[in-house]
Amino acid sequence: MNNKLTKEEVLHVAHLARIKVGEEEIEKYQVELKQLLNDVDKIKEVDGYDEERMIAPWERDAVLRDDEPGEMLNPKEVLKNAPRHSGNYIAVPIVISEEA
Repeated sequence: MNNKLTKEEVLHVAHLARIKVGEEEIEKYQVELKQLLNDVDKIKEVDGYDEERMIAPWERDAVLRDDEPGEMLNPKEVLKNAPRHSGNYIAVPIVISEEA
């Protein structure tokens, strides 16, 4: 059994995570990510492991309430509670940049 991921696999994971990795980090992650994947595979060895249960550990489906229209909030009152706003919009920090 191979105890390392390929360089391409590590670069693919880094691309998905949107992180840059140097050559020395690639070598380190080839081993560490493979160890992590091997540890995750050990879950399948547990007695009673069931992939269906891994999706949702309960048997009942979620019971949702019906949507009912309510009274609309006053925009001026809402904006009073916002730390920053621009016009009728609440200003929030950028979470995802458009840079790739």
